[in-house]
Amino acid sequence: MEYSNSKLDELIEEATVDCYNDSEQATGLYTMIEESVAFPFETKMLDVIVTVEDIDLVGEHEIVAICSRNGIHQKVRLADLPLPPSPPEGAEWIAAYRKWVSTF
Repeated sequence: MEYSNSKLDELIEEATVDCYNDSEQATGLYTMIEESVAFPFETKMLDVIVTVEDIDLVGEHEIVAICSRNGIHQKVRLADLPLPPSPPEGAEWIAAYRKWVSTF
């Protein structure tokens, strides 16, 4: 699903309004994703169906998706995670994060 730049800017502003630096902004976006996205959901990576179970904040401003298949877990940059054709509820927050992180 596509979201307008103005919508994504509004979401980024909502998540980062009281933040003083990039690390705090990433935490704000992480919190909104964690609270808004309907985890778990399935998506296809390299022709394999995986379950996106949760997210994690690593480094100063990187959010990763915790994916699993057959009991094996792998962290994938959220910016690189392909979303399913019918994205989960709250996926607009993932799109907002992707726009925000693309500035680095």
